[in-house]
Amino acid sequence: MSTETRRFGIDTPTGQIIVTIEGEAVAGLEWGDAPAASLDDALAAEVARQIDAYFDRRLEVFELPLKPASGNFAQAMRQAMIDIPLGRTRTYGEIAKDLGVTAQAVGQGCGANSIPIIVPCHRVLAQCGLGGFSGGRGIETKVALLRLESAASLLI
Repeated sequence: MSTETRRFGIDTPTGQIIVTIEGEAVAGLEWGDAPAASLDDALAAEVARQIDAYFDRRLEVFELPLKPASGNFAQAMRQAMIDIPLGRTRTYGEIAKDLGVTAQAVGQGCGANSIPIIVPCHRVLAQCGLGGFSGGRGIETKVALLRLESAASLLI
């Protein structure tokens, strides 16, 4: 198994994103500029295919190998976000209750998510509002992702 790190860009409606792959697992996603994926890299091509399908509304669940989260809380937080279905949202407080932590800890866990979109931290909202989002153009990007998923009606 390869342990090399590869980074490549994918154009999306929310701006270009950079995906980082370590070995044979997706390790990161951030907004910025990078060259497109190599067609010779099967995992990079599959990540690009699934992200394109997501933005074309043809994909509801990502099926990609992810770099393991570091620590029990980070893994539980990641799973809680992955478990939120497309088009649905949960609050920081709801997840906090499930995990036995504070809503602030959940917010910090969302902010520490290194693989947004694929691990859908944008689906986690404050009790009375959007909460934060550190990717792309911040809240504007969070709203765009929720609208894409038809979850925007849940914001009212």
